[in-house]
Amino acid sequence: MPQLRKLRFEDEQGNPGFRAQLKEQRWDDHRYYHHDLINQSLHFVSACTFITAYALLFVDAALASLLAWGVAMTSRQAGHFFFEPKDYDEENGVSHEYKEEVKVGYNLMRKYVLMGLWLAIPFVLALTPTLFGVLERPEGAIGFLRHVGFGWLFFGVAAILFRVLQLWIERDLETGIVWATKIVTDPFSDFRLYRTAPVRLLKHGRTDDSHAAA
Repeated sequence: MPQLRKLRFEDEQGNPGFRAQLKEQRWDDHRYYHHDLINQSLHFVSACTFITAYALLFVDAALASLLAWGVAMTSRQAGHFFFEPKDYDEENGVSHEYKEEVKVGYNLMRKYVLMGLWLAIPFVLALTPTLFGVLERPEGAIGFLRHVGFGWLFFGVAAILFRVLQLWIERDLETGIVWATKIVTDPFSDFRLYRTAPVRLLKHGRTDDSHAAA
């Protein structure tokens, strides 16, 4: 089993502080899981959608959640599931299995479970619209969709808290908080990183060669 890598990034005092760990997690996520420009382009679409959903969150939380999960998360995960290469990573000199082992957040196997539970929420609400009496009966399709939106919103928060708890147990609390911070701020980071991906995809094909240069 591969050993977890030590942090390469350090703060001004030479310690792996919060910002250094955040930079480390972002860089590893980029170099390990974003080689394909289709995947990067889908992440750009996801980032734009998530930022819009963040703005809507304080206006209409259910609509924001439907937009975040229905568009942003599906496009984001489709890039990982269907387009990102899963063979040996020549640029980083590691196998796909190694990357899955050292992944701080949700690796592909955890994502399969996550997305399966996400898909289950509408089916559960279709079978029991009041969620066994917890919710008011929805009025028509719009009411049902709003229930789904709130269900997805609570599920997203729970998924983040659950992984933070796991990381706290497996490593330490700071690692979990750093990861949660990364997840919440990923749309802004992805927008900056992948805003040129659609143009590069059209000009140069699917493979991103910037990892080796970096």
